[in-house]
Amino acid sequence: MTPPRSRSLSLRLAAAAAPLLFLLLAAAPPAHAAVPAPAHEAAAPAYATAAPAPACAAPNARAFPLTTRIHDGPDTYAAGGGYGTWYLDLTNTTARRCTAIHPVVVLVDRQRALKPSQPKLEFYDGIRPRPYPVHFEKTDEAELVGAFDDGFPGFTVDPGKTLTVKVRLALAPDAVANEITADAAVVQRHADDGDWIGQSNDYRFDVEPAAPGSTAPAASTPTPAPSTGAPAEDLSFTDELARTGIGPAQLVLAATSVLLVTAGALLLARRRR
Repeated sequence: MTPPRSRSLSLRLAAAAAPLLFLLLAAAPPAHAAVPAPAHEAAAPAYATAAPAPACAAPNARAFPLTTRIHDGPDTYAAGGGYGTWYLDLTNTTARRCTAIHPVVVLVDRQRALKPSQPKLEFYDGIRPRPYPVHFEKTDEAELVGAFDDGFPGFTVDPGKTLTVKVRLALAPDAVANEITADAAVVQRHADDGDWIGQSNDYRFDVEPAAPGSTAPAASTPTPAPSTGAPAEDLSFTDELARTGIGPAQLVLAATSVLLVTAGALLLARRRR
């Protein structure tokens, strides 16, 4: 996989992954719910329906367990225009199944003018026909952070296999002319812990101002997420932020707290630099 391009990028993705870990762990199912799949069991569906198996282990100390790549996205989006489609490849380089995988997208715009309400990002789980929405929060560094959550139990990637996730993005009519860079950090949730296990390449694109009379793309109609066995009170990424009082100004503090728990992942990333 492509090594981290700079210290600032690695720290940015770590800070993005950490709030998701903090929130996912608060709503995690009990540890006794984990049931490792038998070796002869048929391939798992695109998402996990039970508590995750033990952590994925990288094949060596200089690599993430999941090679992560964004590809085939358009170079330009028109504010107020339709959706552009791109793909996120998750390749399992380990000898064991990786479950409960939650990508976290970070958007950084050149003008520092992008608002959380302006990107309309959705992803498909490969099972249900309608996509899941991704809700963004703004950090103190004017970056937007969005988790693949919203009741989604996480992807499963079998050993040596690549799972390609379809993603689509549109921008609201009030988005200004801009250049945006999208990156993805990848988090694996455990019953009572979590790891940062992958990071993607940069995906850069331009935003053109809205044409006269443009309207925002219609949002997908929400449908119930597949049952995961998690408690009924589990909330989405954004709902958890609201319930716990964690707002944009506190994301960095939450990141610091959880990065202490996931120090091993950060040490691994530093070795790769």
